[in-house]
Amino acid sequence: MTAPDFHGVYPAMCTPFHDDDERSIDFETLRRDAQRLEAAGVDGLVPAGSTGESATMTHDEHIEVVEAVIDAVDDVPVIAGTGSNNTREALSLSRRAADAGADALLLISPYYNKPEQRGLVDHYETIADAVDCPQIVYNVPSRTGQNIEPDTAVSLAAHENIQAYKAASGDMNQISEIIERTRDEEFAVLSGDDGMTLPMLSVGAAGCISVAANVEPERTCAMVGAGLAGDFERARAIHHELGPLFRELFVETNPIPVKEAMRIRGYGPAHLRQPLSRLADEYLEDLRDVLADLETEDLEDAYAEVER
Repeated sequence: MTAPDFHGVYPAMCTPFHDDDERSIDFETLRRDAQRLEAAGVDGLVPAGSTGESATMTHDEHIEVVEAVIDAVDDVPVIAGTGSNNTREALSLSRRAADAGADALLLISPYYNKPEQRGLVDHYETIADAVDCPQIVYNVPSRTGQNIEPDTAVSLAAHENIQAYKAASGDMNQISEIIERTRDEEFAVLSGDDGMTLPMLSVGAAGCISVAANVEPERTCAMVGAGLAGDFERARAIHHELGPLFRELFVETNPIPVKEAMRIRGYGPAHLRQPLSRLADEYLEDLRDVLADLETEDLEDAYAEVER
C-alpha cells in the first residue's frame, strides 16, 4: 500500500461501460485511464465514487473496479469509494476494499436517511473502529440531503483512522472553520468542487478530489501545486483558464458532462447506466468549444508571462 498524505490532486475517476444491454464495465479502458492519469502526475486516484457511478454498481463490481485500478498503476495511492446510506453496507464495502489493497477509503455521508449529527458520528466511527485504513469523510449535501456540521467534522477528526474531509457544501465559511479548528490534527481538508478548489487552497485546504482532473490533469495539478506553494498569481491564472471547463462539467448531473468530455478527448466512452442519460445536445457544442480552447494553449507558454 502507498500511504496517501492527502495533499494534491486526486481525480474522481469515471467508470467506462461497454455499449451493451448490461452496460458492462470496460476494464481495459479503465486500466488505461488510470495509467494515463498516473503519467500526468496526479497524486492519487479515486475509483468507485459518485463520479464512477457507484450507485449503479453491485458490491462485487465496486471491488472489481478498485482492484483493476490498483493493478494498473505503479506508484500512486488508490482511494476507494465505499460509502453507503446503510452503515453495515458501507462497513462491508470498506473491509473488502481494504482487503483488496486500497490505500484509503472515501465515504459519502448517508443519503436519503438524513441522520442527525450524532448518527453521522456513530456511522463514521463504527467504520473507522472496524477498518484500520485511512478514511475520508465526504460532505455533499446536494446529493445526501444532510450537511455534516463543523462540530461533527472536528469530532471525527480526532479519530486516528479519519484523516481527511472532502468538502462539497459550497459554504466557504463552514469549510474555513473546519480547516481552522483542525490545524493541529493530522487531518486534511480537500475540495470536492473544482470551482472552489482555489478559494479553499487560500484558506489552507490540502488539495482536491477533482472531476475536471479526468480531462485536464496537468492543468489541475499545476493550479493546485502553485496554490500549495503559495504562488497564487499563477494558481489564479490557471483557475480562470479552467473556469469554463469547471462550469461545463456541471451543466447537468455529474458524471454526464465529464463522460462526454472524456469521449471527445478520446479517453473513453460516454455510456452511462440508467437512470442517467447522455448529455443534452444543447450543451454539446459549448463543451466541444471549451475543450478545443484548452487544447490550443500550451500550459507553460500560457503562464510564462505570469511567472515573469
